[in-house]
Amino acid sequence: MRRFAMKALFTALNLKRAERSGIDRDRTILIVSTAVTVGLVALYVFGKSTSRW
Repeated sequence: MRRFAMKALFTALNLKRAERSGIDRDRTILIVSTAVTVGLVALYVFGKSTSRW
């Protein structure tokens, strides 16, 4: 029974570690997509203010 409990504990710890890398990937995608959106809005505002569009 102790061996089963230790295996369950280590499996849970490894799953949390795997989820943490997934969160980092999601956070990176969120930051990049936000930066792209802000950049596009800035280009739109710049284009409107200089009357190029």
